[in-house]
Amino acid sequence: MSSKAGLVGVDVGGTFTDLFHFDEATGHFRTAKVPSNRGDEAVGFLHGLAQFGAVADLSSIVHGTTVGTNALLERKGARIGLITTAGFRDVLEMRRRDRRHTWGLWGDFIPVIDRDMRVEVAERVLADGTIRQAVDPEDVARAARALHAAGAEALAICFLNAYANPANEEVARAAALGVWPNAHVECSSRILPEIREFERTSTTALNAYLQPVVGSYLAKLDAALASQDFTGRFHIVQSNGGVMSTETARRLPVRTALSGPAAGVIAAAAIARAAGFANVITGDLGGTSFDVSVVVEGETALAAQTTVDFGLVIRTPMIEITTIGAGGGSIAHVDAGGFLQVGPESAGSRPGPVCYGQGNTRPTLTDANVVLGRINAEKPIGGALARLDVAAAKAAIAQHVGMPLGLDAMAAAEAIVRVADSRMAGAIRLVSIERGHDPGKFAAVPFGGGGALHVGALLKDVGLKAALVPRYPGVTSALGCIIADIRHDHVQTVNLTLDTLNPDALDARMRATADAAIAVVREAGLSVERIDTMFELDMHYIGQTHTVAVPLPVTLSPAGTGISHAMIRSAFEAAYRTSFSRLLDGLGMRIVNLRTAAIGRRPHFDLSALAPDADASLAAATRPSRAVWFAGAWHDTAVYDRLALPVGAEIAGPAILEQPDATTVIDPDLRARVDRLGNVIVTRAGAEA
Repeated sequence: MSSKAGLVGVDVGGTFTDLFHFDEATGHFRTAKVPSNRGDEAVGFLHGLAQFGAVADLSSIVHGTTVGTNALLERKGARIGLITTAGFRDVLEMRRRDRRHTWGLWGDFIPVIDRDMRVEVAERVLADGTIRQAVDPEDVARAARALHAAGAEALAICFLNAYANPANEEVARAAALGVWPNAHVECSSRILPEIREFERTSTTALNAYLQPVVGSYLAKLDAALASQDFTGRFHIVQSNGGVMSTETARRLPVRTALSGPAAGVIAAAAIARAAGFANVITGDLGGTSFDVSVVVEGETALAAQTTVDFGLVIRTPMIEITTIGAGGGSIAHVDAGGFLQVGPESAGSRPGPVCYGQGNTRPTLTDANVVLGRINAEKPIGGALARLDVAAAKAAIAQHVGMPLGLDAMAAAEAIVRVADSRMAGAIRLVSIERGHDPGKFAAVPFGGGGALHVGALLKDVGLKAALVPRYPGVTSALGCIIADIRHDHVQTVNLTLDTLNPDALDARMRATADAAIAVVREAGLSVERIDTMFELDMHYIGQTHTVAVPLPVTLSPAGTGISHAMIRSAFEAAYRTSFSRLLDGLGMRIVNLRTAAIGRRPHFDLSALAPDADASLAAATRPSRAVWFAGAWHDTAVYDRLALPVGAEIAGPAILEQPDATTVIDPDLRARVDRLGNVIVTRAGAEA
């Protein structure tokens, strides 16, 4: 065993930076929550690490970051250039001819690359991979020089049909690197060798857009860690819930677009499985957003592509996460129509909610919860403030919400919470009811700094059967960073009908892509118990446009995968029937893409390490009660030290459970019990979980 046994997960959010430290030698753990520094996230990152002592003693740091997400949402990526096939300069603007406002007569969209920064060169590859016209390296070099002179910091090269034959792109890349001043030059066949020019161009362009931003951020962290004699491993969480090296993150920053939220889903799914809940809906309520995802039969849902904002399409495997701008720092206001709105604008950590006393005068969701007595003003989470200013929060709510709506301050505060609850419930319905899931068969897993404050609304408004509040809800995403597996995904277009497919040729492709993905996993340098490979085909009936994902029941072995026409047909029919409840007999089938994933399984993290101490007792956990506002009136409410509660403790609402990283609210008509792992299971009075 190495003398360096400290493993730390770090999740940098818009308001707080959360950390989970695990000593692999002793099995002990510690948590920390410190304010984030928006614009210079490295400051909060390093301040948080300092809570655990010398950085040099750490063996590994795994980081979930929102730097890429924020750069996309705020359009603060790098100025970039695009070199593309003559005649295809406007692919990014044409998109799929979708509109921001479906029923409106107007719309707007500004691509991340200005039109004068998109340059065409003569070249042509046919759909079968035949090169009709080779690219001239001098044309490419000339275009690259012009784009750099115009201010481009990174360069994307996207040629038509490069997925079928990357030769022209490789020639162009070599020519561009010869004149480009940095390494931020990449071609689409390396980023996404997949059919459909818009998705490939968009993903490659957004990767270039993020390279200087994410690269600079990681370089800053590397330098700061080196200055503190850190010699361990530093890794980044991907949007697919896996972990990658910082080298891979610099090359493929587009895979960090939902890094932080993905880590939270991984941890929530693991906690739920250990607690005996196979079907859950996770809800991460932080300072700026509410991120929702569904877990069915213990498995997270992966999507082949996502849209971070209108028109910004990323085609790379990601955990399906729905995000709305409703966090603790979301600002409440009355709009021009006289309707109360909460978010999407957030006060963040600076200046933060009004109650923080840092200059903000507009009320937030956190201010409302403080005024209602649900958050203890004397014990702010994160420990950065000595106390919260209840009077200032109440005055701001009365001025900005109460007066315009004709409500007193308490009614206005409750209205703010109800509007936020409604928005959260809507997000949960989106990932459950609208996708064919019965919410009554699912449990909520609320986490983040504010998720457990709204347990009652998640249960009652949506009709979920129970809620499972993790032992440390405020640092759940940080925990996810250290339990996530290492993963690398690869996609390659096949574009053949099943009848014309050569199984031996597909087998060779599968083994080649698996070997490449396994090599990336091994290069990460983290210890793994084994490396699993998974294969999936994108298929459809001939004549259809959209595909279904077809998992293949094969394993990688020296003898081959054993793939066959019959196996593929059977797997496709099973997947198609699951999606559409019927088959289209008599139609041929087409294989569009081959997807390969290599997953390095990390050593199992025993969640029983988080369980309450054997000598914990309900009496020792009991704190003085206080008045809390529920349903238009004050209620004398029991208060408990959450971390001092024993296994098996039964608590009837109304009750407040306090801990350093979060607060859990048990409404008057709810009850809670502590399970063997220290999770709090919340149900309606008289109901079974």
